[in-house]
Amino acid sequence: MSRQIKYTFIDLFAGCGGLSLGLEQAGFEVVFMNEIVETFASTYLANHSLKQGQYFIGDINELNTCLDKYRDTLKNPDRPITLVCGGPPCQGFSMANRQRIIDDPRNQLYKAYLQFLSEIRPQFFIMENVKGMANKFDEIIANFKEYLGDEYLYDYRLLKVQDFGIPQNRERFIMIGNRMGVAPNDIFAEIERYKRDPFLLRDVLFGLPHLEARKAKNQGEYESEECGFTERDFLYPDTDFYHFINGDRIITKLYNHKNRYNNLRDIEIYRRLPQGANSLHESIQDIMPYKRRNNIFKDKYFKLDENQICKTITSHMKYDCNMYIHPWEARGLSPREAARIQTFPDDFILKGAQNSWYAQVGNAVPVKFAEVIGRSIMKFL
Repeated sequence: MSRQIKYTFIDLFAGCGGLSLGLEQAGFEVVFMNEIVETFASTYLANHSLKQGQYFIGDINELNTCLDKYRDTLKNPDRPITLVCGGPPCQGFSMANRQRIIDDPRNQLYKAYLQFLSEIRPQFFIMENVKGMANKFDEIIANFKEYLGDEYLYDYRLLKVQDFGIPQNRERFIMIGNRMGVAPNDIFAEIERYKRDPFLLRDVLFGLPHLEARKAKNQGEYESEECGFTERDFLYPDTDFYHFINGDRIITKLYNHKNRYNNLRDIEIYRRLPQGANSLHESIQDIMPYKRRNNIFKDKYFKLDENQICKTITSHMKYDCNMYIHPWEARGLSPREAARIQTFPDDFILKGAQNSWYAQVGNAVPVKFAEVIGRSIMKFL
């Protein structure tokens, strides 16, 4: 009986691991990860079985100087790396910015990503980023050719995750390259085959325990039935969305379903606003704190509509959830609800402080979207 081939990947700028998890669900095996934020890395490692020597917690520029230390994993001729993925934080993509991307000092991590690819030379790579990257794609291609030569074929698409079932309005730049002679158009055509209608916000929130906003400051460690728990026993309703994010696994724990502190004025605003309304709604004008600057702060508060997909989950949620008000409860979304919108499975555990949970989820690639990309690439291996 022949040993099943395992297709391997490396995740750079891995965050808490949304992209990795989706690729694993598609059948890839992670062999190395890099993340600079220790809390994000602790979440990643809590949810993956990586050993010492399979991860580097720190700056990718530093990693690039010590790749030989990880040679057995990164440059093993008996087990070449199939795929490298990552979303280097980048700035300066407006058309008005005349400076070359690679020369912009803010984009050193982008340059480091190219350096890593040139050393490892995987069969495929994925670069995920903000949609503004499309403005400079010709320049990006020139950068990649400078580092990788003419061996690779590249292309990109701006993809909306809601077109693949994810209950969220999120558009991202996805660049795929390979040195296997596969036309990138064929890979993106395969991705298109996975299109389906999105789940709605009510599908995400249905059946989760009621929570109330915490009214006392500086009690982040406090847990109760009212404001939630880091971990508790729970019986999930058997729904299509449950199976979409969890498959057929039976999960009996609820993690990170915990609310944050809100002042009484904000709680009253949350209560009054109808679904789909923002700061300009007449129901809150007598208590709206930014009344004289309404046009500037029209999106300061927004109550989500259960019959729509969610607005883009972002790391801003670590500061407040005023733009992510629960449709039928006077509170913001919990970290678990945000994680579900990002299609993390229900047994994915977030580590660190509660504000960090929001940041980790907001920075992630939606898991089921990553799975689609992984499955599409897998067809050409």
